[in-house]
Amino acid sequence: MQFDLKTFLERGRTPYQTAFSLDLSGWDFPGYRVEAPVRVQFSALPTAEGARLTCGIEAETAGECARCLAPAKQAYAFCREWLVRPADLAGGELELPLLPGGLLPLDELVYQELVLEAEPLLLCQPGCEGLCPVCGRPKRDGCGCTDPQQSPSLDPRMAGLKRLLD
Repeated sequence: MQFDLKTFLERGRTPYQTAFSLDLSGWDFPGYRVEAPVRVQFSALPTAEGARLTCGIEAETAGECARCLAPAKQAYAFCREWLVRPADLAGGELELPLLPGGLLPLDELVYQELVLEAEPLLLCQPGCEGLCPVCGRPKRDGCGCTDPQQSPSLDPRMAGLKRLLD
């Protein structure tokens, strides 16, 4: 879906609003994926200087916990706003992903804003302790390795690291 920003700046006298769902499941996100459709509300209001654009985004990211590799999800609901003047289209410094002719691809705009908003490292729960460095099991499940009497022998490859820590 594209919004003709140039035409709106030139002739837009009435507000423009749209709401839609966007499938970003095939898009490349850094360290997570977006499985469910993203809900978007986009509006453009004419102002004395140009136009006020507003984009509300609701999405859920999914992936593996950065500490224990368990499945993790994070929900996001946020809104972005821009004030655009006709001179901004010619200046080339506009932070919107404009196509030639002043067209604004809303799918690309939503993708960029979601990448900026989303945490690059997902956690299964706040304060996740990760994996035990000795047995490799999630610490939240309890592994017994913290008790020196029950601790299995240290992996020989980790001995050098242990000497540095001691």
